[in-house]
Amino acid sequence: MRDIRSAVAEMYAGGETFALATVIDTYSSSPREPGAAMAVAPSGEVVGSVSGGCVEGAVYELAQQVIETGLPARETYGVSDEEAFAVGLTCGGILHILVEPVDPRRYPRLADVLAAIDGHRPVAVATVVGGPGPLGARRVVWPDGAEGSLGAPRLDAAVDDDARGMLAQGGTGTLHYGADGQRRGDDLEVFVQSFAPAPRMLVFGAIDFAAAVADIGAYLGYRVTVCDARPVFATRKRFPRAEEVVVKWPHAYLAEIEDEIDERTAICVLTHDPKFDVPVLEVALRTRAGYVGAMGSRRTHEDRLARLREAGVPPERLARLHSPIGLDLGARTPEETAVSIAAELIQTRWGGSGRPLTDTTGRIHVEPMARPLAAARRAD
Repeated sequence: MRDIRSAVAEMYAGGETFALATVIDTYSSSPREPGAAMAVAPSGEVVGSVSGGCVEGAVYELAQQVIETGLPARETYGVSDEEAFAVGLTCGGILHILVEPVDPRRYPRLADVLAAIDGHRPVAVATVVGGPGPLGARRVVWPDGAEGSLGAPRLDAAVDDDARGMLAQGGTGTLHYGADGQRRGDDLEVFVQSFAPAPRMLVFGAIDFAAAVADIGAYLGYRVTVCDARPVFATRKRFPRAEEVVVKWPHAYLAEIEDEIDERTAICVLTHDPKFDVPVLEVALRTRAGYVGAMGSRRTHEDRLARLREAGVPPERLARLHSPIGLDLGARTPEETAVSIAAELIQTRWGGSGRPLTDTTGRIHVEPMARPLAAARRAD
């Protein structure tokens, strides 16, 4: 829902009942991950997608029924010989989708959920999607509280604990319980969608390449900060899609926020000037950032490594450095270079091979290299 929240907020503010369809589980080569959403307004307007086009028509019809009846519905879409090109998924996957009627009476905390997402504050939404519990029963879970009920106090307590764990890891997925919250039970399904704050991208060096990297970082869902010590270059006008433009020495700024950096953070050092990039890389390579990349030629890279060794950076930290930054796409322009950097970020996150799909076999959508929770998948 994160990507359609503006449209959802507008429908919600209108006060009428609209339908919200959410992918709650997938199997095999499904086109979208759990958490993907599509909203249908009373007028028939559609925003978002649950399958990239494969089953949207069928979901739209179900959404209209949900608006009319006011009752939630769960549906499974897969492939059959008769329906593969009519309703099913031609990719061979299976989607489980929950369609809910939404309005201020049925979902009184939605405005708070949307505000938390906009404000980069963590929140999780737990919904009964199968089993003996009331379909669509919902509980909103914050790090320090919760509202709503899934039908039983012990179930609420168990889900609160698990949802907070998933929220801390940015995980979304379906969990199974007994009717009274027993963790060994499997007759009741609860879908937990966690909205952890968007990951951060820190871009150091206010050059033309940085503008393209900031743009594509924002497109990928990062909260982008551009930092440079030169005020004439580090301006809001030059980086309109960055959430923040900071005028400070890069290493000093990074040291200030070091405790805020987590495994989802991407650090891109684009200065290719030793007086800037060596000090900031010393700090970057000691953080928990999941990606640290630096721009420059191979000669620049070798000189940079030598300077970092002289500064006392140990080999195991140097091994984390992606330099020269990006995948080998033959990029030349700032925009093409930004695509190559984005490609390496995606590869690092999901563990892809970086090879053309025509040269590979097996599943296209590989599992992430390290899943936060066995039952959860990362989704926005």
